[in-house]
Amino acid sequence: MALPPVLRDRLRLPVICSPMFIVSGPDLVIAQCKAGVVGSFPALNARPAAMLDEWLHRITEELAAWDRDHPESPSAPFAVNHIVHKSNDRLEHDVEASTKWKAPIVITSLGAREDVNAAVHSYGGTVLHDVINDRFSRKAIEKGADGLIPVAAGAGGHAGQLSPFALIQGIREWFDGPVALSGAIAHGRSVLAAQAMGADLAYVGSAFIATQEANAVQGYKDMIAASSGEDIVYTNLFTGIHGNYLKPSIRAAGLDPDNLATSDASAMDFGSARPAKAWKDIWGAGQGIGAVKDVLSAGDLVDRLSAEYEAAKRDLAAKTALTAGRPFLAAE
Repeated sequence: MALPPVLRDRLRLPVICSPMFIVSGPDLVIAQCKAGVVGSFPALNARPAAMLDEWLHRITEELAAWDRDHPESPSAPFAVNHIVHKSNDRLEHDVEASTKWKAPIVITSLGAREDVNAAVHSYGGTVLHDVINDRFSRKAIEKGADGLIPVAAGAGGHAGQLSPFALIQGIREWFDGPVALSGAIAHGRSVLAAQAMGADLAYVGSAFIATQEANAVQGYKDMIAASSGEDIVYTNLFTGIHGNYLKPSIRAAGLDPDNLATSDASAMDFGSARPAKAWKDIWGAGQGIGAVKDVLSAGDLVDRLSAEYEAAKRDLAAKTALTAGRPFLAAE
């Protein structure tokens, strides 16, 4: 199945930037879209709720102005993320706002709702649902999602436990629609690898925390640039859902990252108050952050990813030519 035009015709790279709690706001989204990749943000980042309308207005108008002034390099579409969980008492309000502004892409998380999907489809929008296993994937498509975001082991934030190879394999046995793979992707090689595994797009998050436009404190950005995959711990203590977090930030909070307690789903709260206030300085990140060495502008990061992606394609073509017609041999 071919990608819908919104995910095909206006992208410089096959990348969707993931919506990150607190970190993703209008400045980052606009910079990502201008650089040619899908920028996104959680609706719940706009607080109070009335601010969401202001954010959507600004993003829509600034990207339209960019497109008028830069017809040779139009912006990529943006996406809004809705937490479709029973504790989110803002869901109806936020869906009305994203529908009013005709958000080109809507990303749904922690549940699948037919009424939310219908609202997005009413104006021609595209719904992508993030999932951690095959069962949730089937349920999302049954309820009307257009595509899937498999969140594999190693992804930042709320991540699954399955290898990306296993997760994609299971989904592609029955689903031929749009798939954006999430999980430790912070280098252009990894973007190409996601496509080789069967995904259409890569879902990139943690690398964009260490950008100038990200709504993150400088210490968080610097910690991303100074850390590697070995500095990540997988725990459900902080939100009730398992996710990946930076060990140095956990130590700074006075906890031992190698001996954390276990929480339960009752800790989840996506309602009117920010979830996990007590852990506001516990910082999430994925295992791919070893590729991040510096704090850059979002545009410069996309430039780096693009150069790495093109180099990886050339390298793969050379290896393919070298081994054509005979058993695989490593490049010499």
